[in-house]
Amino acid sequence: MTIEHLAHYSIRTDQLERCETFYCEVLGLRAGYRPSFPFPGIWLYQGADESTYGVVHLIGTGQGQDTALNDYLGEANTSEGTGALDHIAFIASNWPQTRARFQDMRVPFHERHVPDLGLHQVFLRDPNGIVIELNYPADES
Repeated sequence: MTIEHLAHYSIRTDQLERCETFYCEVLGLRAGYRPSFPFPGIWLYQGADESTYGVVHLIGTGQGQDTALNDYLGEANTSEGTGALDHIAFIASNWPQTRARFQDMRVPFHERHVPDLGLHQVFLRDPNGIVIELNYPADES
């Protein structure tokens, strides 16, 4: 078996709408096709291509359908933040435009510069407290 690339990550949340807003309006993903699973959720895509089934899957919890969710995916012990998972990282571009959007939206973030890798890193948290890392080319800082 050879791992080719990360397919997606899933987040169980009782803040489905807030998460959709964050990932779409703040990070620029878009909601797209999702099969009719027996529990609430939203699949988020980068761009128009839906052939890879989305990059982030939001799974709604606490909406009276947790039994169907647990039957389908199994029970999970979820808590605020990232737990054992430290963060999720994306390669990104156009930091000046994104910085202005974050500032206009009052989205808190902090920045780090990694000269050895030629990266400018930006860290922020989604509505569940999950750390999101955005990696930009250093010359965009």
